[in-house]
Amino acid sequence: MATITYKFLHFANLKDIPNWSVQYADEEDLGFTKKYPMAKIGSFLVKSRDIIEVQDDVEYKQVTLKINNGGVVPRNNGATLIGSKIGTKRQHVIHAGQFIMSKIDARNGAYGIVPAELEGAIVTNDFPVFDVDTKKIIPQFLVLVSTTDKFVEFARKYSSGTTNRKRIDIDAFLNQQIPLPSIEEQEKMVEIYNALVDKAHICEQEVKEKEKELLHHWLETLGIDISLNEKVASDSLSFTNLSSLYQWGVDFIVKQKRQKGFSRYYKCCRIMDLCKIGSGGTPSRGHREYYNGNIPWVKTGELDNNILSDTEEKITPEAMSNSSAKLYPKGCIIIAMYGATIGKTAKLGIEATTNQACAVLHDFDDALINVDYLWYYLQTQTNKFKELAYGGAQPNINAGIVSEYLVPLPTLDIQESIVKHTQQIKAEIIKLSSNAIKERCEAINLIQKLLFKTL
Repeated sequence: MATITYKFLHFANLKDIPNWSVQYADEEDLGFTKKYPMAKIGSFLVKSRDIIEVQDDVEYKQVTLKINNGGVVPRNNGATLIGSKIGTKRQHVIHAGQFIMSKIDARNGAYGIVPAELEGAIVTNDFPVFDVDTKKIIPQFLVLVSTTDKFVEFARKYSSGTTNRKRIDIDAFLNQQIPLPSIEEQEKMVEIYNALVDKAHICEQEVKEKEKELLHHWLETLGIDISLNEKVASDSLSFTNLSSLYQWGVDFIVKQKRQKGFSRYYKCCRIMDLCKIGSGGTPSRGHREYYNGNIPWVKTGELDNNILSDTEEKITPEAMSNSSAKLYPKGCIIIAMYGATIGKTAKLGIEATTNQACAVLHDFDDALINVDYLWYYLQTQTNKFKELAYGGAQPNINAGIVSEYLVPLPTLDIQESIVKHTQQIKAEIIKLSSNAIKERCEAINLIQKLLFKTL
């Protein structure tokens, strides 16, 4: 009997359809190479059923997954949590070597293998856990496959729900086929991948060492005692002049006093004595036409101790006329004053406006301060600015705090020398960071080249 082939009509067995939907009826072709035999993920993964009831008087380890193959990591910085503070009482116990995924972030490559140090931790149903048949597949090889671009695209297609809570369909995941080379070939791929990633890790570690070296250079050169970063005892009596206070609060007053006179070698000047300080504004979002202009408009999320040569949004002259936004010249320094970005900085490489969460330093006194010296110094002070933040749900600093902030003031030639050294170290950091990114990209591209048809 002849077999009829249809170009557009597709037939599927009822038993193969885990859900009534056209997308399930059509086999998903991710473009895998035909060099290796294919196998359904469910043929080597079995969902773990180790479930417990959380007890109020017992402490538990909890975990989460980082996106983009970032690994399985402990919650709460590794601290345990008493059961009485855990809302979901029915949880899964995880074990070393198991494959785990995040239903919500599967579409962002959140898959991993449980490390030995997280043996016995617990997770909710949003983190399905599977035992792996290691005779068929190496767990890390499965992680590599599941975090390729094409597989992540598949996970996005099969995730549904509200915008920020989309969950992948587990049946679709388990029914998806992937290439299954021999164990020996899998081991070789994993070995090559790890060698490249190890090179990236070395570069990233060197970046951290360079950053630490740079910070210590600033502290030593300016005569700043590193112990100032430690907590000051709060059980002693302390006096301060009322005229020197610009924010009420005992903790705030102590933090303010801790900064004064901290350089052993140089006098300190307030930022307000070195330059002018401005801010910006947000044009009404009710006027969409305000955001269809060509005037760069900076938000604090764009500040990352970088030189800004462009902005995500741009406003019109009318937007400036009808808001507090002001146009600042190239070379100004911006400091974030609100929320998680407090203390982050940027230097304007273009003329730009900002929102009100930015403090803008401009019109510098060239006889006193090297602009790059001030900018690099402020980058060493991020944590200090965060300490000075106040408020409830979203702590912030204000222009007054920025104005009063002290800066050690060596001579201009010493400032220039510090700037040159800083730029040299930063150039090395940029090169190392680029090498790390290059090695990671090479590792990912290698796996994709081996597993997919010619891209």
